[in-house]
Amino acid sequence: MSNEHLAAIVLAAGKGTRMESDLHKVLHELAGKPMLGHVLDTLACLEISKTLVVVGAGREQIETAYPSLATVVQEEQLGTGHAIRVTESALADFDGVVLILYGDVPLVTSDTLLRLANKVTQQCALAVLGFRPGETAAYGRLQTTESGRLERIIEHADATDEERAIQFCNSGIMAADKKRLFEMLSQISNSNSKGEYYLTDIVEKMNRAGHRVETVEASPLEVSGVNSKAELDSLNQTLLNQSNV
Repeated sequence: MSNEHLAAIVLAAGKGTRMESDLHKVLHELAGKPMLGHVLDTLACLEISKTLVVVGAGREQIETAYPSLATVVQEEQLGTGHAIRVTESALADFDGVVLILYGDVPLVTSDTLLRLANKVTQQCALAVLGFRPGETAAYGRLQTTESGRLERIIEHADATDEERAIQFCNSGIMAADKKRLFEMLSQISNSNSKGEYYLTDIVEKMNRAGHRVETVEASPLEVSGVNSKAELDSLNQTLLNQSNV
């Protein structure tokens, strides 16, 4: 795959209230750099054709910190599926594979992103990045077939005891064929307890449409997300310990 056929959407529209700070969550520093900066630098290494950052509450802070950034505004917080849908017009002139990342998941590597993107072919419309944490906690589970195809993503709250025994978890990071991505997003509904459009719902939509869905595995550290100052402190300490080894 040539990188001009690769684009990226970075989700950074969340309010980040659990950080208990006026500073936007993705601008909090990890190892001396804003979390969003880690993600943007990784994408810059890939030299892809277009990077879009979906912004919402506190977007002025992001646009001030990164004035040359291409942003798309999600005016209402209607879920991750909706956040991707608002980028459709900005990607109108793009044809290829779209990476979906998160501004608060800063450590995913360019090698992993390329492995993920390279899974997407004419036969495989979507690839999901999974991991096997020491403690599965409240992560969504990736239910796969014996041949390795991803059947569906099961949210922890909706999982049975048997499904919660699955150790392979969802990082949220994906790569998808742009055309089939937006076709499937137009079909998902918000008939759930939160009234939101969930990006994870496209896995079942893809399968029902006959499109293959694959997985790629990453290390738990690579897909560590930050939702609170305590989690940020813990991740900073982990990186410091590694650097001192």
